Amino acid sequence: MNTFERYLSLWVFICIVAGLAFGQAMPGVFQAIGRMEVAQVNLPVGLLIWVMIIPMLVKVDFGALHEMKQHVRGIGVTLFVNWLVKPFSMAFLGWLFIRHLFADYLPADQLDSYIAGLILLAAAPCTAMVFVWSRLTNGDPLFTLSQVAVNDLIMVFAFAPLVAFLLGISAITVPWNTLLTSVVLYIVIPVVLAQLWRKSLLRKGQPAFDAAMAKIGPLSIGALLLTLILLFAFQGEAILKQPLVIALLAVPILIQVIFNSALAYWLNRAAGEKHNIACPSALIGASNFFELAVAAAISLFGFESGAALATVVGVLIEVPVMLLVVKVVNSSKGWYESA
Repeated sequence: MNTFERYLSLWVFICIVAGLAFGQAMPGVFQAIGRMEVAQVNLPVGLLIWVMIIPMLVKVDFGALHEMKQHVRGIGVTLFVNWLVKPFSMAFLGWLFIRHLFADYLPADQLDSYIAGLILLAAAPCTAMVFVWSRLTNGDPLFTLSQVAVNDLIMVFAFAPLVAFLLGISAITVPWNTLLTSVVLYIVIPVVLAQLWRKSLLRKGQPAFDAAMAKIGPLSIGALLLTLILLFAFQGEAILKQPLVIALLAVPILIQVIFNSALAYWLNRAAGEKHNIACPSALIGASNFFELAVAAAISLFGFESGAALATVVGVLIEVPVMLLVVKVVNSSKGWYESA
C-alpha cells in the first residue's frame, strides 16, 4: 500500500469538507451539474464512475477461475459469507438500527433511503482493494485473484436480483428498469471494456501491462475523490444540519465488517484452510465494492438521497477499519495455526 492509499480516509475527509464548502459557496454550479442527466444517469458522475471502476477491473484475470479447485473450501467460505450472509446481515442491521434504534435521531423521510444505501454497499463484494489487504497479510495471490474473479462473475448476474429482493423485504420500492440499467452501466459494460483493455495490454508483454497499471491506478482514486466532492456538495445542507447522521450510519457498517470478517476467518480455520487463504477470504468478506454501491445509489435514488450518503459513509470508514482487520488476522496467526 503506497502512502496515498494508506491515508485514503484523510483524503476522503478533505473531499467531504471541500464538497460541503463548495456546495454552500456555489450552489448554482452544482445544481447545473445535477441537471446533466440522460435516462436518470448523471453524465459527469457516470464518467467518473467508469474511471473509478474500469482500471480496477483490468487487474481481474477471469482465467484464474481454474485456481478455485485448489482451495475449494476457502472459495466456499468466501461465497457463503459474501452472498448468503453479508447482504442479509446488513439488511437486518439496517432494519434494526435505522428503522428502530436510531430512528428518532434521523430524518424520518430518509430512513428507507439509508437502509437501501446500506444494502447496496453490502451486496457488492470488494474487487480492487482486497488485493491490497491480501498483500498486507501475505495472502495467497492466486487464491485472492480467483475469489475476486468468481465474485465479479456472480455479481454480473446476482447483484440486481439480490438488491431487488432485499429492498423488497425492506418495503422499499425500486424500479427494475433503473436497477438493471445500473447493472449494465456499472458492471457489464465496465467488465467487458476492462477485459478488452487487459488483453490489449498483455499482448504488449507483462512489463507493459504492469507499467500501464501503475499509471492508471491513481485515476480510480482520483475519480472517487471527485465524485465525493460532488456528492457532498449536493448533500451539504442536510449534513450540516444533522452531522450526527454520518456517525449513526457508520455503526451498522462497522458491525457488519467485524462480524463478517470474523465469521469467514473462523470458518476457514474450522475447514482446515491455510492462514494465507483465510486472510484474503476474511478480508473480501468484510470489504465492499463501494464504487459500484455509490454509482447504483446515485442512479436509483439521486445525488441528494440518504442512500448515496450511506454508501459514502462506507467509503469514509473502509480503509481504517480494514487496516484494523489486517492487524488482527496478522497478530492471530499463531492462534489460527494451533488448530
